[in-house]
Amino acid sequence: MAMKFEKTGDGTYSLDVKGYVCPHPQLYTKSALSKMKPGNTLRLVFDNASSGESIAAMVDKEGDELLEQLTSGGSYEWTIRKS
Repeated sequence: MAMKFEKTGDGTYSLDVKGYVCPHPQLYTKSALSKMKPGNTLRLVFDNASSGESIAAMVDKEGDELLEQLTSGGSYEWTIRKS
């Protein structure tokens, strides 16, 4: 169970925080977004359902955009565009 943040392409990043519980997914997401440039996208993968609410609230508060929310068997995959 290791947090994994990586650049996956030109302006695209991936953050895998599966196995972590609140508040860690939100904190890692905030940190990852702070390292990105406006317009870049982050593919976030997590499996703690309660983290979704705090991450969505943070994205909204920061003015970033939640582009996609996929759910599959207890795992969540969101795409966030940094403002």
